[in-house]
Formats: sequence, C-alpha cells, structure tokens
Amino acid sequence: MVPVSQVGNITVVDARTLNVQVWEKHMAGPIEKAIRDNELGLNPISMGESIRVPMPALTEERRRDLAKVVRGEGEDAKVAIRNLRRDANDTLKKQVKDKEISEDDERRAQDEIQKLTDKYVAEVDKLIAQKEAEIMTV
Repeated sequence: MVPVSQVGNITVVDARTLNVQVWEKHMAGPIEKAIRDNELGLNPISMGESIRVPMPALTEERRRDLAKVVRGEGEDAKVAIRNLRRDANDTLKKQVKDKEISEDDERRAQDEIQKLTDKYVAEVDKLIAQKEAEIMTV
C-alpha cells in the first residue's frame, strides 16, 4: 500500500471533483478499488488511465461520518503517544536495572514523561474538537 500521490497525479477538476491521472495503466483498477474501499464513502469513476472522484455533498449524515473518522484518527494518535510513553518507561526501568540511573532519577523522568504525555493527549483532544466543529458547521 502506497499513497495515491506516488502512483499518479492528483488534480482538482472543479470544486467537487478530483482527477487521478495514473502513471501505469494496470494500476488504475487497484487505485479505484482502494478509493472505493476506504472509509470516506467516495465512488470513483474509471476513465481509462484516469480516475474521476466526485466528492459527495456534505449532508448532516455525511458530516457525522466524517466526524467519526476524525475521532478514530485522534484515538489512533493518542494510542501512539501512549505507546511512546510505555517505551520510554521501559527504557528507564532497564537503565535502573543496569544501574545507569538512580531510582530517584527514574521517578523524576517518569513524571516528566507523564506530563509530556498528558500535554500531547490534550493537544490531540483539542485538535479533534476543532476539526469536528469545522466539519459540523454548515
């Protein structure tokens, strides 16, 4: 799986239509399938070496679906942040075990890691709320 921009040119035809000009003709089918199968609800139209992607009008239901996608991506970001915290704490425990740092230093570092984790989780929450508000405004 690669980004669409690495297998073709993406251009904006008009306010509601994207065009993907595929570099290799045999890639048109898989690209069209990937666009159709994603969670955005797009329905591409294949035209030989190019694929037109009409963007649906944003109805209330569509806006809720997009907000749900935003929340899902936000949760994935928060999980990634927590995984980094876990990895950092594991590294600290290993350093204490190997007598590279003292237990007091470990505790101070864990507190700092937790503060950073809380800060960035709050930032992700703020970004999710902003994006949801932006999507839901008519």
